[in-house]
Amino acid sequence: QVQLVESGGGLVQPGGSLRLSCAPSRSIFHLFHIYTMGWYYQAPGKQRELVASISSGGTTNYADSVKGRFTISRDNAKNTVYLQMNSLKPEDTAVYYCNAKWSVENLWGQGTQVTVSS
Repeated sequence: QVQLVESGGGLVQPGGSLRLSCAPSRSIFHLFHIYTMGWYYQAPGKQRELVASISSGGTTNYADSVKGRFTISRDNAKNTVYLQMNSLKPEDTAVYYCNAKWSVENLWGQGTQVTVSS
């Protein structure tokens, strides 16, 4: 079974930064470069929403609420996708999920908690 493993969440003060990382299990290592990778967040009582995505060709897409503050990137040699989060706000508090899409495959990680609070 393919797994996506996230890391890098935690507690940070408003205005601070965090970097999330996500890597797939070995079974898709050789195909990682063709997946569209994304980060989603889900706050308590709310639906899961797209934060940012990056295609196999490097095209990025961001939610309006994070434009200019968050940056998604991928390192295909390391089979890893990153989400650099700067100028964090309390409203960014949520569970962040990594996602991988290709053809009919739609894979999710288990989520990592990000809490922005003073």
